[in-house]
Amino acid sequence: MAEKMDIEEGKATNGEPLANGLGSTKGNNPEPLAQRVKRIVMANLLVILTVAGVIVGVFIGLGVRNVELTKTQVIYIGFPGELLIRLLKMIIIPLVVCSLVSGAASIDPKALGKLGGWAMLFFLVTTLIASSIGVVMAFILTPGSVSDKPKVANMGDDVPVAKEVIDSFLDLIRNIFPSNLVSAAFRSYATSYRNITRNGTDGLPTEEKIPIGTDQDGMNILGLVVFAIVFGVALRKLGEEGEILIKFFNSFNEATMVLVSWIMWYAPIGIMFLVAGKIVEMDNVGQLFASLGKYIACCIIGHAIHGFLVLPAIYFIITRKNPYTFLWGIFTALATAFGTSSSSATLPLMMKCVEENNGVSKHISRFILPIGATVNMDGAALFQCVAAVFIAQLNSTSLNFIQVVTILVTATASSVGAAGIPAGGVLTLAIILEAVGLPTNDISLILAVDWLVDRTCTVLNVEGDAFGAGLLQFFVDRQAKREEGTELSGVMLEDPSVPAPESSPLIAKRGNNDSEEGAKGVLSESVM
Repeated sequence: MAEKMDIEEGKATNGEPLANGLGSTKGNNPEPLAQRVKRIVMANLLVILTVAGVIVGVFIGLGVRNVELTKTQVIYIGFPGELLIRLLKMIIIPLVVCSLVSGAASIDPKALGKLGGWAMLFFLVTTLIASSIGVVMAFILTPGSVSDKPKVANMGDDVPVAKEVIDSFLDLIRNIFPSNLVSAAFRSYATSYRNITRNGTDGLPTEEKIPIGTDQDGMNILGLVVFAIVFGVALRKLGEEGEILIKFFNSFNEATMVLVSWIMWYAPIGIMFLVAGKIVEMDNVGQLFASLGKYIACCIIGHAIHGFLVLPAIYFIITRKNPYTFLWGIFTALATAFGTSSSSATLPLMMKCVEENNGVSKHISRFILPIGATVNMDGAALFQCVAAVFIAQLNSTSLNFIQVVTILVTATASSVGAAGIPAGGVLTLAIILEAVGLPTNDISLILAVDWLVDRTCTVLNVEGDAFGAGLLQFFVDRQAKREEGTELSGVMLEDPSVPAPESSPLIAKRGNNDSEEGAKGVLSESVM
């Protein structure tokens, strides 16, 4: 019994050894210090290499900046990092579709609805909190209260075209139901406008702006997620006829995760060159920070408060577990998020980290994390609120209470449709500015520093997804324990005609041990 308990303590919920190398060791013999250090280093080797990659990348970037390089040479420096992003993007579609189909098919529809409901509630609450932090930080630090309005050269062409708020939300609904699943893998629906001249009621010609549908480059991940969930539920309804296809998706999913585990070992090299390449690319860093430094600080401090205080506090209050141990387990995924600026590209590594390091079961991680990467954008919502108040302050526009509430609600709602790609949040910022009547031309200032702010946004986005998966695992484990307790009490009360055994402390103790051992065995085998 004692030996079994030792083994169980050294394992995660899904049966994998904990990756931090701090599981209990069998026997009472003290482990030599050198061997213990070696074991911990080997267990955390990927995290250590990732940290080293980020640090070395910063030094390479700062060192190479002093050399006059052509644009072509800068592209060559970032090539290994580009390979990492391509590898991760390559794996996104099979991973998302197969994991959601197998996850939805393996969970009872009632439990599926309950899990989805809890996840959406957590995502909504945390996004609202993030938006509120963004507004408060912007009003406290007042980043837009400057004597001279900052100017950024050569950024006007990149400003997204302003779109009506109603059309933006209609596009979101249209993308939930893609007309072509194949094209949804690389294109999404977007509304553009065409001006037509027509005769008015008074006979005079009037101009009217007509919305027309266009396809834009970029994966329609929302449509793929919805289709995969519904398809998985349909397969479960088929019963035995759908088993073959469910096994196919399960096998496909496992094979994809093997590929992810191989890509993870290339991540430190890729991140190193991504960071180095981005530092080399930067122009006039001093001038940029001098003019927009308060805005950058406002965003980063807000992200730090939400990521290091708010989310860990929610996790600790509900689970009574150390949230920073949980964060250490997903450090590799967080570093990848910082390097790639893409929630979608980080998804494969995040799945691997929460399953192997934090004890989240495969059914939960592979169902919740793809949804989170699509709809949970805490970092984007916070940065959009800061940017909206910043632009209002730049234009000396005072925001009333109704406008502040509009910013909060619109940022929370529009972050659902934000693409999990670099600069995806900037595209939805135009919706918020239109909603409160602010000029969209000033988005060029936001784009000038988006390469930095978007990285902390992405880290916060994926951190929120991971904590959501951890909380759902806690709820599922607690429900399983309650059901086990109910079943055990039901078995004991099933036959009241059987006489009770003699009252003996030894017998009672042995019975309790046996029941505890049986319950532990059932819990460790059961995923749900």
